Amino acid sequence: MSEPTQKYSITMPRDIAEAARARSGPSGLSAYVAAAVARQIERDNLNELIAVAEAEHGPITEEEIQQHRELLRRARAEQRSSGASAA
Repeated sequence: MSEPTQKYSITMPRDIAEAARARSGPSGLSAYVAAAVARQIERDNLNELIAVAEAEHGPITEEEIQQHRELLRRARAEQRSSGASAA
């Protein structure tokens, strides 16, 4: 069951609103905007977590970022290949 909803009034630039409406599809503009706000909240929470970790352990180096990107790339490739073999 989903959370109860409430109606809000927001203001945004017309071009952004029109682009969002054009992309919102059958779920509608409200669902599209809610999903975008949820993603932004996740990013904000992640940035806060990174700031806490960097304050405790020091900044993340570019090399560490690249190492983790490579690990993610490999994991995604493995998921695709195991998903294809399961089908």
